[in-house]
Amino acid sequence: MDAEGARAAIQLPGGSWWDWDVVSWDRGQLKLAADHDLTYHHGLELIFGDPMFVSCPSGFHDPVFRAPSSDELLKVTRQLGETPPVVVAFEADAGGPEQVSCLIAAGRLDIVQETVLRYWREDVGPDQRFAPWVRVSER
Repeated sequence: MDAEGARAAIQLPGGSWWDWDVVSWDRGQLKLAADHDLTYHHGLELIFGDPMFVSCPSGFHDPVFRAPSSDELLKVTRQLGETPPVVVAFEADAGGPEQVSCLIAAGRLDIVQETVLRYWREDVGPDQRFAPWVRVSER
C-alpha cells in the first residue's frame, strides 16, 4: 500500500469474512485472521508489517473498512511524529451495544488468502498450513 493507499479503504478479496481475531502480534507483525467461522480454520489474513499504532479488540465481527478520517490521520501522525505508510480504519461489532471504531497504522500491509487450519490433522493439502499454535498430535 502506498501513501495514497494510506488514505483509502482496503479492498478484501471475495469471501465470507464475518468472524475476525488476532492470530499473532509481536514487535514486527500484527496478523488478523478472518472467515465465516473461526472454529476450525481461517481463510484470510491481514498481515501488518511493523505495526506502529493499533486500536482494535482481539476479536470482532463483520468489520466495515473505510478510509481513515483526517482526524484519525492527524492523531496517528502526532503520536508517531510522521505519517505511516499504511493506516487502516474500520467499524466492527465487538459484542457491545455499539460498533467500535478501529485504527491500525503500520509500515506495510499484506493480504493473504489461504486455508490455515486451527487444529492438527495429518492429511494437509498443498494449499493449507497450520496456525502458529497448532502442534503435532501424539498418539
